[in-house]
Amino acid sequence: MSQLDLSFLHGKAEQSLGTQLPGRRKMNLKSERRGIHVDQSELLCKKGCGYYGNPAWQGFCSKCWREEYHKARQKQIQEDWELAERLQREEEEAYASSQSTQGAQSLTFSKFEEKKTNEKTRKVTTVKKFFTASSRAGAKKEIQEAKAPSPSIHRQASIETDRVSKEFIEFIRTYQKPGQDIYKQCKLFLDTMSHKRDLSIEEQSECAQDFYQNVADRLQTRWKVPPEKVEKAMDEVEKYIMTRQYKYVFCPETTDDEKKDLAVQKRIRALHWVTPQMLCVPVSEEIPEVSDMVVKAITDIIEMDSKRVPRDKLACITKCSKHIFNAIKITKNEPASADDFLPTLIYIVLKGNPPRLQSNIQYITRFCNPSRLMTGEDGYYFTNLCCAVAFIEKLDAQSLNLSQEDFDRFMTGQTSPKKQESDSFSPDVCLGVKQMCKSLDLLSQLNERQERIVSEAKKLEKDLIDWTDGITKEVEDIVEKYPLEIKPKSQALAAIDSENVENDKLPPPLQPQVYAG
Repeated sequence: MSQLDLSFLHGKAEQSLGTQLPGRRKMNLKSERRGIHVDQSELLCKKGCGYYGNPAWQGFCSKCWREEYHKARQKQIQEDWELAERLQREEEEAYASSQSTQGAQSLTFSKFEEKKTNEKTRKVTTVKKFFTASSRAGAKKEIQEAKAPSPSIHRQASIETDRVSKEFIEFIRTYQKPGQDIYKQCKLFLDTMSHKRDLSIEEQSECAQDFYQNVADRLQTRWKVPPEKVEKAMDEVEKYIMTRQYKYVFCPETTDDEKKDLAVQKRIRALHWVTPQMLCVPVSEEIPEVSDMVVKAITDIIEMDSKRVPRDKLACITKCSKHIFNAIKITKNEPASADDFLPTLIYIVLKGNPPRLQSNIQYITRFCNPSRLMTGEDGYYFTNLCCAVAFIEKLDAQSLNLSQEDFDRFMTGQTSPKKQESDSFSPDVCLGVKQMCKSLDLLSQLNERQERIVSEAKKLEKDLIDWTDGITKEVEDIVEKYPLEIKPKSQALAAIDSENVENDKLPPPLQPQVYAG
């Protein structure tokens, strides 16, 4: 048995994912756990608050991360101010000493002065951006115009924005005065953000998180709105805000999100040879219902990229995860465990290779309502997805129970894993081709059964015809052998007491006599 330690949770150098790999000896599965294992406590905030942590927040939850980020930011601001003041003093001293220099020395010092001035200006600008909301829209406008989408995409986005705006207005009408306050706050936030396009994506994320918190607090404290209605209102606020902000904050060019997307896609393509058996995935795609669940899970994780609202992207992850749990349940005939879920999720990500995976994860992390990521099933499934992506990025020979030589050959494409006896397809054949071949086999079997049924039906029809002909012949033979003779109808007998002219000599009938004694 081998143990794989990964460092994708909480920013540690070593984190135990517990990849316990099968040995050649017979194992008792009840006492030993195969496959990828992650302690559920590792998914929680490393500060111990009980909420789910996130690798993007260095293992903290949203609340604890903001506290740590503010401390680090204030420290950085203080250091920048001290540096700016020191440079200012050096500049003043250098300027004073330059008055006593002559000739070539003056020229040499001027160059030094210019260099110092440029350095000071750059540092002071770094400090000022934390305190001012200036709008340097010139260069940004040129960049955005160069990055502008095609007219058809722009029209589609405008239609969706208009639809979401109408739905939001209809929704806040049900809240009356609190709804008016919500709408006012949203318009003010959007107007403010339109003048802060030059802020870093982290600062824009912090503005959005502050806005979510302020709106929720106003609804609870000022308007006394019940918690369930506050949650519903915050969902609609997020939908309205992020539909309008999406094109500015999703995968901005000031970040390395796109570079990470390409790296993950390249990594997944290089791992196309990984089989479910290598990951100890407890799913049998030979079962039609399980195969359908796998296809639905892949579809949902790919569909995530088409959504614009963080909550909708999370919903795709949740649907994908539920399909995975159903597939495991059908295969094992028992409820799935967390240790079954993570390797299957890794397998789904490898097979689906979702587009812009890192960009979507970062977008959800930065602009989703933090309460969704800290608790609930959405937060749990999202945290597991982050773990799966980190595992894929650090996947090595030991985690798959392979020798380093075999792993290198598989990665370079020199060879592929041997075909499993239980699988009639090579590991690199896509799921759609497998499903098509299985469907063709089923159709072939169905055709054979249909041909047998037609043959039996024709035989039955012939037997019925022969039986009818036999009965007809037997009847004809009997009729011929025993013909039916029909005799003429005999005349009716005359009444006994009626007059009979031919027998007129007979005495009349006796008459009753009355005896008188």
